[in-house]
Amino acid sequence: MEHYKRTIPKAGEKWQHFKGHAYKIICIAEDAERINPVVVYQGVDDCACWVRPLSMFMSEVDHEKYPDVTWKWRFQKVADADE
Repeated sequence: MEHYKRTIPKAGEKWQHFKGHAYKIICIAEDAERINPVVVYQGVDDCACWVRPLSMFMSEVDHEKYPDVTWKWRFQKVADADE
């Protein structure tokens, strides 16, 4: 797995997207075709499930596209989902 400067999400953790939505991490999975890790996560409020490449999940906010956003990271760990 590629080295990231941040702690990799773990199942059960709660992470928040810079736009405000909170998500529970389901797991880190491998893409069978490209062998790239992906994050499987579920909306805390709506229970919708999502998949995103781990590298994108862990990336910085595109401040050219979103100049008013003060967050550095696209997703930030908030707390365990059970809290």
